[in-house]
Amino acid sequence: MQITIAHTKEDFPINEFANSIWEKAKEIRIENYWSGEKADVGRQANAKLLWSENAIYVRFEANQIEPLIVSETPNLRNKSIGLWNRDVCEIFVAPNPKKSNEYIEFEIAPTGEWLDLKIHQLSGGRETDFQFDSGMRSAAKIEKNKVWMAIKVEWKALGKTPQASEIWKGNLFRCVGAGKTRGYLAWSPTLTREPNFHVPEAFGEFQFIM
Repeated sequence: MQITIAHTKEDFPINEFANSIWEKAKEIRIENYWSGEKADVGRQANAKLLWSENAIYVRFEANQIEPLIVSETPNLRNKSIGLWNRDVCEIFVAPNPKKSNEYIEFEIAPTGEWLDLKIHQLSGGRETDFQFDSGMRSAAKIEKNKVWMAIKVEWKALGKTPQASEIWKGNLFRCVGAGKTRGYLAWSPTLTREPNFHVPEAFGEFQFIM
């Protein structure tokens, strides 16, 4: 699976969900659970990705017909450890396609809460840098039956700036609901026995185009 990420010469605030620059980006469907099974339409989401010389932009447009699972006292100043236990959209990015087991995880909640982690996936477990500081910026907006979530991350946080036509690895996810009916959606299904997003072998390709 491959996503082509369109380039923008102009940087813009991440809270501008309706900025016309987003029209350059191809719409990506997040419509299957991690298992490959199709999710209900009310749980599906669309994503759009853009890149500039300075940053990567990601915008999620998620259907929301069930009660939100969010913090009643959201913390927008610091990263929220455990955010993955509530409603979130996520992107994993591996800048070196030959080392896709080394990647950055970014999460954004409907409240605007966020999380950034540096991951090293090993055969016997996972090393996670919880102190990683990407300087990511987040924005979110809740509407009737829909949630908008977006993040912006400067390239310095990822250690390199992509070149035109370069391919990185990664995946896009959504977690929605709670309890036994909680849904774990993936753009590129990981096909594990139990829900698990940390499967670098299942990452798709992110190609940066001009």
